[in-house]
Amino acid sequence: MIVDTLNGKVQGLDKRGVHQFRGIPYARAERFRAPEPVEPWPGVRDATAFGPTAPQNPSPTEAFLGGRERVASEDCLFLNVFTPGADDRARPVMVWIHGGAFTAGGGDVVWYDASNLARSGDVVVVTINYRLGVLGFLELGHLEPGLAGSGTNGIRDQVAALEWVRANIGGFGGDPRNVTIFGESAGGMSVTTLLGTPAARGLFHRAIAQSGAGAHTHRPEAAHRVTDAVLGALSLPSAAVDGLLAAPVDEVLRAQAEVDTPLNESVRGADGIPVGVLTFQPVVDGAIVPRPPLEAVRAGDAAGIPLVVGTTADEWNIFHLQARMAGALDDDKLRRRVGRMVPADRVDDVIDAYRHARPGADPDGVLCAAMTDMVFFHPAVQLAEAQLAHTPEVSMYRFDLASTAMGGVLGACHAIDVPFVFDNLDRSGVDMLLGGLDDDARHLAARTARAWTTTAHVGSPAHDDLAWPAYERGSRRTCILDRTPRVEDDPGGDQRRLWDELRPTGAS
Repeated sequence: MIVDTLNGKVQGLDKRGVHQFRGIPYARAERFRAPEPVEPWPGVRDATAFGPTAPQNPSPTEAFLGGRERVASEDCLFLNVFTPGADDRARPVMVWIHGGAFTAGGGDVVWYDASNLARSGDVVVVTINYRLGVLGFLELGHLEPGLAGSGTNGIRDQVAALEWVRANIGGFGGDPRNVTIFGESAGGMSVTTLLGTPAARGLFHRAIAQSGAGAHTHRPEAAHRVTDAVLGALSLPSAAVDGLLAAPVDEVLRAQAEVDTPLNESVRGADGIPVGVLTFQPVVDGAIVPRPPLEAVRAGDAAGIPLVVGTTADEWNIFHLQARMAGALDDDKLRRRVGRMVPADRVDDVIDAYRHARPGADPDGVLCAAMTDMVFFHPAVQLAEAQLAHTPEVSMYRFDLASTAMGGVLGACHAIDVPFVFDNLDRSGVDMLLGGLDDDARHLAARTARAWTTTAHVGSPAHDDLAWPAYERGSRRTCILDRTPRVEDDPGGDQRRLWDELRPTGAS
């Protein structure tokens, strides 16, 4: 099938019952600079193979995500379209923003194959690449005014992709007036950032943030410390932007790996507390991202946009897996780790709260539960409640279906929900992560995927096979996605109230 775009014709392929158009360039960009329009091409462009992904270091989670050898290039701004029909049906459009800690991933991951989602939900799905790590989120405007905005280049890429969707998606059977952005992890954080990004206004109309909310941006001073660390890792002077521009991409990635250590050990602030969980993340630069996303949402910058937001029950388990395998925490180590998260006089409060909430949990389990709530659950609640002031169409979930792999140590870990959202339980790596498949899991996948596409159609996820009431401040009703889905009032309420005291603004 051949479709016309503003830049030229593209020819895709038919696979899994949908039309797929892969590797369509939506923008181009020089290193550290804003994305620009693509030059038109003559004839018909082959759109049957995925384009290169952003340069990145190997990620330990890629095996779980059906990772494979990829071609990477700084020329990486490509997207993929999955559509039931390139016709005049004007279907809802869903734009997927991948996760990967802003340093890894791409729109071509097999778990993100949107064929089932597009076919069963009668939607058009777009998956995108965007610049990552140093090349996507290193702030240089304070060193070179011509590179202002470089700390948000990954976000600017996402905006450019949404502009491409507005201009071209009608030819693929989609409705540019009904676009839902959705993403997981760094993708969910990107969704939340876009809610407060002026350049993105009007380019999307609904939002789904999975395991990523409004607490994951850098203030300029933190971003500058990251820049200094990268320059140091490259043995460059403190203002050597020319050296960064000229450095081979392999050297840039080496420096990125050296700086990108767990919990920002190499870029601690003067108070000894890490500047954030992620070394590379969007920068609140006063221009592209004028203020922290949560502040923007609270101020009504995303007024009227229906929002679905949630987390998995045991997000942190997968990040702590390697440490757990190296040796169990004892109580002293637990106290030291919690002491890096909260003021010293609140360490006992946190440990006691999680020991009460999870009777029998070992020190590793206590730490993982606390980290899950601090990094993921509490920011999600704050985002939901910030948006609730500006639209009644807010829905919350918690994904509870737990893996049985590795003796159950993963639980309902980070990213376990992704193959359910895409109804892709048959794809590579899913069985390994879940520890086996059964009819309950398959039924949950169908229900979850339908909830996501129902959101794209009508703005809320409830459907006739899944009860999912709107979220509101009184009861805080939340859909628990498990083998038998249910609705709970204020799940984890005691822990939520604790974090309300400890982190009232949600700032990282």
